[in-house]
Amino acid sequence: MDSRIDFLYLSEPDMVKAGVKDMKACIEAMEDMLILLKKGDYVMGGENHNSHGTMVTFPDDPKFPGMPRNTQDRRFMAMPAYLGGRYQMAGVKWYGSNIENKKKGLPRSILMMILNDKDTGAPLAVMSANLLSAYRTGGIPGVGAKYLARPDSETAAIIGPGVMGKTSLAAFAATCPKLHRVNIKGRGKASIDSFAAFVKEEFPSIDEIKVCDTIEEAVRGADVISFTTTALTDDDPSVVNTYPYVDGSWVKPGAFISMPSAARFDDAFLSGCRLVVDNSKLYEAWESEYPYPTYPKMGIIGCKFTDLIHDGKNTRGDITDMADIIEGKADGRQSDDDIIVYSVGGMPVEDVAWGCSVYRRAKELGIGVKLNLWDAPLMA
Repeated sequence: MDSRIDFLYLSEPDMVKAGVKDMKACIEAMEDMLILLKKGDYVMGGENHNSHGTMVTFPDDPKFPGMPRNTQDRRFMAMPAYLGGRYQMAGVKWYGSNIENKKKGLPRSILMMILNDKDTGAPLAVMSANLLSAYRTGGIPGVGAKYLARPDSETAAIIGPGVMGKTSLAAFAATCPKLHRVNIKGRGKASIDSFAAFVKEEFPSIDEIKVCDTIEEAVRGADVISFTTTALTDDDPSVVNTYPYVDGSWVKPGAFISMPSAARFDDAFLSGCRLVVDNSKLYEAWESEYPYPTYPKMGIIGCKFTDLIHDGKNTRGDITDMADIIEGKADGRQSDDDIIVYSVGGMPVEDVAWGCSVYRRAKELGIGVKLNLWDAPLMA
């Protein structure tokens, strides 16, 4: 028997050559993945098979020399999954995160992806995953905009012009053909300038870029609104008060609000909106793992939806799965004036779907470096 195992290493430049930034293809993969989730042809971690992943955090006051101290975004995270359908692939995204990385010219999180043969467990690819993760994160809002944004949408508002803001805008540009204006609300000049340069280079069809001083200024008049800010999470419910606040009166009738991050809305406003989630089972898993109130502990608006159910202000029937809308089993936009709030939780099956797609493209094009695990295992 041939027991040799080789696998493909893909650096970030290799990933770019293999099409990791192809947002239209990424949106197609995310749409396909959401349908597979609804069918149940997947497995994620945890006893409920819907866990976001497993996190390693650190104590506030370490007792051992060298152990990291807990600070904002100081963690390690493993996100494993299997996805069926046309993928038939297992994989795990693994990353370390530290807000202090920015002082070293590094991204806050540094990510790697490993793809494995679903039967033997043998590694198929080890790949740089910062762009992979960024584009799949934008791809899910892209699916939402495709089905839920008004076709005549012209103005996007990006609150938080970082990496997620960039790929969310890329997704909106790919799905909203009349989009030509963007409002930006950021915290610092560097991120705003970087975002504006990105828009000018990547999307010449966007002919108006407006830098806003307030969230209200950015939100008013916008057809597509995206919150991609960094949010704190804590067991203390008061942490929600740190989230960007949106008064419902600022929101244009018919707006599509994409939420990969956190914001604070009045309960009455949310209860009057169409509430859509990428995968309801993910929020049910979080609800089980992080009991009420769940939203402060996770910072994802879908957890606010489940908190509203706990409070008796909404029912399960008020929350719609994106896959049901894709397949025509549930209504998406019911009127031009519907305000739709779409929760994007982030799931490891997304990384497997887009990672598998890019890996297969890399193999077709002969991109990457083949590495050898062994010719024959010493212990078998």
